[in-house]
Amino acid sequence: MTDTRWLDATEMAAWSAFLSTAHLLERRIEEQLKAAAGLTHPQYEILVRLSGAPGGRMRMTELARGCVVSKSALTYQITQLEKVGLVERASCPSDERGVLAVLTEAGRHCLEKVAPGHLEVVRAYLIDRLSPEELRTVGAAMRKTEQALRAAP
Repeated sequence: MTDTRWLDATEMAAWSAFLSTAHLLERRIEEQLKAAAGLTHPQYEILVRLSGAPGGRMRMTELARGCVVSKSALTYQITQLEKVGLVERASCPSDERGVLAVLTEAGRHCLEKVAPGHLEVVRAYLIDRLSPEELRTVGAAMRKTEQALRAAP
């Protein structure tokens, strides 16, 4: 049996700050997106990822992996976005079993309308609060953590 490595005061302070900051920032982002366009943060992320993909389209499996959600959660969000005309599904030409999520013109216009407000929130509560060095450190630390989590079974 191994001994539990409890967090020391410095580690606990970092963990607590991370948790409260992540929750508070997520809440602010959700409020802004809901007020601006009735979107959730996951829905906004889907629109952003599709807008950056060639032709505004991605395979659903690739989109789920990028958004870090299950296929069923992505399917639900795509259905909601389809209902309001921001996204549509199409068959994958290279694989008859594959399904593509496609950004519509309405989705592109919605994203163009909402993105500036989203950026304001991200800048006001995160980016502009940190020095360039702090941003590099946070980015490097989060990439390490992301890699570890993606590599885990």
